[in-house]
Amino acid sequence: MLRAVIHRVHEIAAEVIRQTGRDKPADAALREVLKQIKDLAPFDATEIARTVFIYYRWHVWLRDERGVESKMRLALRLDERFRSNEASVPLAELREKAVPAWTAEQIKVSDDWLRSLQRQPKLWLRAKRGTAEVLAEKLRLERTLATPGFPDALLFEGEEDMFKTPEFHAGEFEIQDIASQVVGLLCDPQPGETWWDTCAGEGGKTLHLSDLMQNKGLLWASDRAAWRLQKLKRRTGRAKVFNYRSIFWDGGKKLPTKTKFDGVLVDAPCSGIGTWQRNPQARWTTTPNDVSELAAIQKNLLANVAPSVKPGGKLIFSVCTLTRAETTEVVEDFNEKFVAEFEPLPLPVIISGGQQTAATKMIWPQDLGGNGMFIAGWRRKKVA
Repeated sequence: MLRAVIHRVHEIAAEVIRQTGRDKPADAALREVLKQIKDLAPFDATEIARTVFIYYRWHVWLRDERGVESKMRLALRLDERFRSNEASVPLAELREKAVPAWTAEQIKVSDDWLRSLQRQPKLWLRAKRGTAEVLAEKLRLERTLATPGFPDALLFEGEEDMFKTPEFHAGEFEIQDIASQVVGLLCDPQPGETWWDTCAGEGGKTLHLSDLMQNKGLLWASDRAAWRLQKLKRRTGRAKVFNYRSIFWDGGKKLPTKTKFDGVLVDAPCSGIGTWQRNPQARWTTTPNDVSELAAIQKNLLANVAPSVKPGGKLIFSVCTLTRAETTEVVEDFNEKFVAEFEPLPLPVIISGGQQTAATKMIWPQDLGGNGMFIAGWRRKKVA
């Protein structure tokens, strides 16, 4: 019986891999294939997803194998060996095979980062403000993140589909990576303020900002994709977020409102290199050209929203990538162009170590066991 289940899991995973390509990411192929299978147990679906992502995590090691099934079995063996003993895969081998060669031109490729990329990603939850301990008991979680800097973060290590729990449907928690939670905490919005989440997507950071604001004040959420705003609307309804309004904005110079904000968050489109542990297929589809194009978009976004920050207000920039072009070079560009209007904003210290200044934080996946993230902050100067 068990052998039959494993065989079916591998068959379905192989089909997902066959349907994956540059124009169809692995997660999209996974959703499409699983949607067609009506009798799949939640645990089996989790195993299929895990198998697909293991395949791409060890992708370069598999090139000499013939056939998807054979490659997949080798990837599973490599992954098991690495989990048992990380030193079993030499660092020289990781440098050669774990990331594309061009990465070293843009990122400091450290031993710790390479090892982190081959580990299984962790699943983080964000409880409603002040309810983490109660939620941990309800969900029978054995471990929370033991640091005062993350009072609402919970680490989930079980097999249950958290999206199907009563607590999730009641809006008691969100599934949100720990690095994304850092962004909201560094924004530090206060109840009664007016904020704008400019690239809100499906609303993960919007929900966090609202929770930190205690559902008071006003929160604008915009995006260039109407379908994302529809998903945001459903999520805010479930989470009982009432202090927001959503609006379309294409990122251009024409802003969606003349409102001046206490805080503006630009969680910008980026190459996503900070998510390569969670989304390993992207290692082999992302290009240096993507990095340069996205860096230009990020600079334009910051320049376009800068007039919306009121004197004394905050401008926060975040990207889930680690390239110099999309992080420190974007900050340097903004500092040069807006030195007369903005000054670096010292950000709260909630994590130690890593590459950071008072006004910038570079979080590597190995720092917190989540995605990589870069955050920078400015304050608009008050008129003398």
